[in-house]
Amino acid sequence: MIHEPRVYREFIDIGRRSYFKVRVKETDLFVHARENLEPLARDLVLKYRSYIEGYIQGNPDFATSLVPFQSAGPAPAIIRDMITAGHSAGVGPMAAVAGAVAEHVGRELLQSSPEVIVENGGDVFIKADSVLTVAIFAGRSPMSLKIGLKIDASREATAVCTSSGTVGHSLSFGSADAVCVVSSSCALADAAATAIGNRVRSVADIQQALGFGRKIEGVAGVLIVKGDKVGVWGNLELVPITLKTCASSLAATVIK
Repeated sequence: MIHEPRVYREFIDIGRRSYFKVRVKETDLFVHARENLEPLARDLVLKYRSYIEGYIQGNPDFATSLVPFQSAGPAPAIIRDMITAGHSAGVGPMAAVAGAVAEHVGRELLQSSPEVIVENGGDVFIKADSVLTVAIFAGRSPMSLKIGLKIDASREATAVCTSSGTVGHSLSFGSADAVCVVSSSCALADAAATAIGNRVRSVADIQQALGFGRKIEGVAGVLIVKGDKVGVWGNLELVPITLKTCASSLAATVIK
């Protein structure tokens, strides 16, 4: 697995939105909103990180479990979302952490901005007035930043989460260059991308992995990139990406 700098952020067209970054420990957000809400976003990151860190202190297995976590007693909403997503996808709750943070921060920012895009290491929460093109970064694959998804999040927020076995630091038992999942839940999309990616070790595994993904309730679509091969399931609109169209995109994903 290789580490890639987040160069995809350089290709995003800001348009009428402000953008800013928020970095707290492992959390690295890139946020679009109608105005600069960096102080509020930082406070929200600190709040949700404190919920997760506090829960881990009392439940150490929450941070290390690679299988669905069995909770006992009350827990903050972000913790419940991570646990539920893990159960749906058949993985541990931390497989959903980046998506869960992106969504919970994003939904609270919507109280201050009618449009919000929060990208957290490849997991993107989107609520926007116009249709966006989400470019797929797949490391050294020849398909990287050559294909994208049209996303309409004007009526309800949409999550686009990407995982990889060849790029980034997140744990994966597969070797897909990119597994991209679309859902209404960012935590679920994040966990599902991990679970699907675990099943892709060669091009021959793409169809089986798509079949697994389509059975996860709440998943609207799946895109898998392995080398120069692409597999797709769901009601997804793929579009070709060039440097020009990528530069005019309003959102992009990168593998964690």
